Amino acid sequence: MAPPLQRLPSHPGCAQPAPPFHMAPPLQFLEPRLISPLPSATIAPPLHGTAGPTLPHRPAPTVPIAPPSICLPVSFYRPASAVYNQPHPALAPRPLFIYRQPCPAPAVRPFSAGCPRVASVRVGGKVAAMAAEALAAEAVASRLARQEEDIRWLWAEVHRLRDEQLNAPDRCQAEGPCLTREVAQLRAENRELRHCLYRLRLCLAEELSHQARLESAARAEAGRAAAGAQPPPSQSPEEDVKKEIDPDNEVKNPPNFMKERLKFFEILKKDHQLLLAIYEKKGDSSNVITVRVADGRTVKGEAWKTTPYQVAAEISQELAETTVVAKVNGELWDLDRPLEGDATVELLTFEDEEARAVYWHSSAHVLGEALELHYGGLLCCSPPGDGSFHYDVYLEDRAVSSAELPVLESMCQAIIKEQQPFERLEVSTKVLLDLFKYNKFKCRILKEKVATPTTTVYRCGPLVELCKGPHVRHTGTIKVIKIFKNSLAYWADNPEMEMLQRVYGVSFPDEQRMAAWEELQEEARARDHRTIGKEQELFFFHDLSPGSCFFLPRGACIYNTLIDFIREQHHQRNFTEVLSPNMYSCKLWEASGHWQHYSENMFTFDIDKDTFALKPMNCPGHCLMFAHRPRSWREMPIRLADFGVLHRNEPSGALSGLTCVRRFQQDDAHIFCTVGQLEEEIKGCLQFLQSVYSTFGFSFQLNLSTRPENFLGKIELWDEAEKQLQNSLMEFGKTWKINPGEGAFYGPKIDLEIKDALGRYHQCATIQLDFQLPIRFNLTYVSGWRKGRDK
Repeated sequence: MAPPLQRLPSHPGCAQPAPPFHMAPPLQFLEPRLISPLPSATIAPPLHGTAGPTLPHRPAPTVPIAPPSICLPVSFYRPASAVYNQPHPALAPRPLFIYRQPCPAPAVRPFSAGCPRVASVRVGGKVAAMAAEALAAEAVASRLARQEEDIRWLWAEVHRLRDEQLNAPDRCQAEGPCLTREVAQLRAENRELRHCLYRLRLCLAEELSHQARLESAARAEAGRAAAGAQPPPSQSPEEDVKKEIDPDNEVKNPPNFMKERLKFFEILKKDHQLLLAIYEKKGDSSNVITVRVADGRTVKGEAWKTTPYQVAAEISQELAETTVVAKVNGELWDLDRPLEGDATVELLTFEDEEARAVYWHSSAHVLGEALELHYGGLLCCSPPGDGSFHYDVYLEDRAVSSAELPVLESMCQAIIKEQQPFERLEVSTKVLLDLFKYNKFKCRILKEKVATPTTTVYRCGPLVELCKGPHVRHTGTIKVIKIFKNSLAYWADNPEMEMLQRVYGVSFPDEQRMAAWEELQEEARARDHRTIGKEQELFFFHDLSPGSCFFLPRGACIYNTLIDFIREQHHQRNFTEVLSPNMYSCKLWEASGHWQHYSENMFTFDIDKDTFALKPMNCPGHCLMFAHRPRSWREMPIRLADFGVLHRNEPSGALSGLTCVRRFQQDDAHIFCTVGQLEEEIKGCLQFLQSVYSTFGFSFQLNLSTRPENFLGKIELWDEAEKQLQNSLMEFGKTWKINPGEGAFYGPKIDLEIKDALGRYHQCATIQLDFQLPIRFNLTYVSGWRKGRDK
């Protein structure tokens, strides 16, 4: 059913009046994060419009407001997780803070653009609709320009007010935050207009292209009828696109920057070969190396000449052909990269997780080459995916159409048949800035993320890409490839940055694995929880409250049963249930540090000239509960459980049924304990999780996330905290692995990934050790073991 038409106000900055009606299209959100075996589907949040705020010193523009902030659905049951806080040396004794942290919000997922339709009178068939859409696109573009002008003016006002406040400290400072909120509001509004403009342009382009094809076919049919010729068999739209865009023509005429880049690479390659020849000319015994293979064999080789592929071929040619990548002294290594000294070599096949990641990353480079040849756009990044791969490309005003995916797939298959070798070069960062001067995104990466004087680039065919590697030997290693969807994304996942086109693919070393993957996708579609919820009358979602679930009587019964179950589990483990407020002053979030790191994901509003926010988590409120009266060591540990409603302002493009929502409830618990109680409490939390997950038939795996680069506190505290978590994991008895640098900035954590019915893993519960909140909130207790009852 088509969504209702909404009347938009005209904008004073528009050259032409806004169209009389505007209908927001359904947006398709892809790849939701699933806790149970639930695949992707579609949700349609509408674009709402109201009048904008009145600004000081300037007439108020009438602009549409961003979608209203509304509630979210309760997510499916998520078992207990815990967080512990380490005492600060300067404030000992302090309680350690263990909290059952909300399951981390899924990363922002891009969505594929829908096509808005403008209501119009059918005068002359589709011509009137196309003309109306063109007017709508112009109107939105004009509004977008006006919005950008307003944002620039508002920021100028903010800086002017700051200067005035510095010169007059006693002046009232109420206008600054107000203007900052207006800037944020206009930015959100600006993003919606950009999406709307993009969809209108895409829709118009598709309509014009389709109309042109129809007219061309009609002329050809008329010509054949006049000549008495037989009409050719009908073709699908995809075949029409393939006919219009010949991959061979694209390859013969690559963009100019590709040719210049390739010449630059060849010069760098010659320099590298000259340097390598110096090592090879030594010819003495110092070049002889010993290579130990993982199965215990020993092979003699030559430094800077012998490669892991040659080592594998000496053992077995079949092993050499099935090996995807090598591991040399614990470091992933290209099969054709020469060994530099004595080494222990491990040969990894597609069955190894690390080898699969390399395989799919190499497949992404094949897709990147096809994107460059076909569109001539700027490649951005291709991070390794879980079970698939994708590439982001910047095309300015153009978009990737789903009808073009078969063309890209054909181009990828042609690249694979050419067996283009992957060549690695280590180059100075300054030289690479010159090599990638045409691509602003690569230059940003080099300037902002590369801290070393040199880094690596890889070439396959005409593609030269900034990449750490490693890769497969050549593109022919990739046997089967499929390009299956596209969507939108933002540079650095920031809606304020450039909009990118994201294209997804998957590849395997044989047809059987591809067939199994396609069968898995079909089964996942059949298990879509949104479809099941609607068919069985459990729950539904509505555009008037995006990201919020409406539980029907049957669904509410299941939901309340889950709440009763987990409440009883907490009671059996001596957790005390508490109720905390839904909204707090921003001063609380500033004290906890969440305002600086998380305010963009919070719903905020003003009351009596003070800014408040709906709570996205319970930990600061529970700290206030602990601190409301003096605490004794006899009370420790204090275990608090909370099942209150939480709100998080997730981007509309990331909302996905019950797996990514804006309003939800969860079992969110926190434990305040002493240093000596830490290991025992963590063990108890692990046993708690195992008991609950096994009740629902979930198996899980454990990951220890350690100190990140932007950590807070002293290294000694972090080392001690990580050691405590490791000891608890060892005593727990299940296998676990380390995720280096993946901990939160305030403490290490244990992440649990549960396995669904389709064999996929999803990050769910977290046991988080937080030793910053007790310091920030000055949480203390009275100890009884020291004379004078120290705090």
